[in-house]
Amino acid sequence: MEYDREQDMLRAASMYYLQDLKMEVIARHLGTSRSTVSRMLKQARASGLVEINLRPSSTRAPGLGRSVAAAFGIDSYVVPVPDSASHLERLTQVSMTAARLLSSWFDSDMVMGVAWGTTLASVSRFLVPKPTRGAAVVQLNGAANMRTSGVEYASDLISSFGTAFGAAVHHFSVPAFFDYPDTKAAMWRERSVRRVLDMQERADIAVFSVGAVAGAVPSHVYSAGYLDDSDIEVLHDEGVVGDVCTVFLRADGSWKDIAVNTRATGPDPHQLEHVPRRLCVVAGDNKVAPLLAALRAGVVTDLVVDEITAGLLLEQVEQPRPHRARART
Repeated sequence: MEYDREQDMLRAASMYYLQDLKMEVIARHLGTSRSTVSRMLKQARASGLVEINLRPSSTRAPGLGRSVAAAFGIDSYVVPVPDSASHLERLTQVSMTAARLLSSWFDSDMVMGVAWGTTLASVSRFLVPKPTRGAAVVQLNGAANMRTSGVEYASDLISSFGTAFGAAVHHFSVPAFFDYPDTKAAMWRERSVRRVLDMQERADIAVFSVGAVAGAVPSHVYSAGYLDDSDIEVLHDEGVVGDVCTVFLRADGSWKDIAVNTRATGPDPHQLEHVPRRLCVVAGDNKVAPLLAALRAGVVTDLVVDEITAGLLLEQVEQPRPHRARART
């Protein structure tokens, strides 16, 4: 039976990667479902049966990586992609690289803080199981919103990290944003919430992406009911370009006097600075402005970014720095 499963996995991988057949076609050939084929392909990558290496004929990635590292004083991992790569292809490549890095860094008796979002959901799909002892994964920001709970989405994502590393999972059962700062202050005194906050403060690694206000693919926090129209208007007036862990940033990296941040549940840049290793995973043209803001805010120690986004980032660095937007009175 085990031999038959391995043979089916090999056949599925061969048809998908060598013959360029779609999953639906492979499923018909094997007499199974598309979801089963997807699991087979994931198992083939995890077991080492399939190793994916992207080798463009010409890549600027090494030079871009050195330039980004020098410009911001961070460790930079620029993933080669062809100029014709789609957003999904770029996201897949950076997700695979980030997953491998996390597996090499995270070990027993460590704590990893994870911020939910589309990019981290992609990273979770490429995590290779690595048993640990006494390790923990903690959710960095709340997930409930005014349209749907949002909790199941974040819970599944955080749990997938815990499962991959055999780590205890600590969910953060609070809204992404409170309606009132006083409510947040009161909740932060509750022992059940305090327990999660204390675990966040113990994090050895924080992994997150940046949320983008604009672009063809808006970030989850802006498209899934986490903010109302008045919030969006305030963010626009404040010159906000994106967020890290649901804490909003202007282009110059400032964040302290943005009113919405007093209701946000994620760690702010000052709190993140206490985490020794802070991995930011980014792919996409619309992520350039919030990535630059995050770098200017000092929240990143390690960056995984695709080649195209890295090039656009360095182009932005060479432009004059923006003036800080005046806060509303």
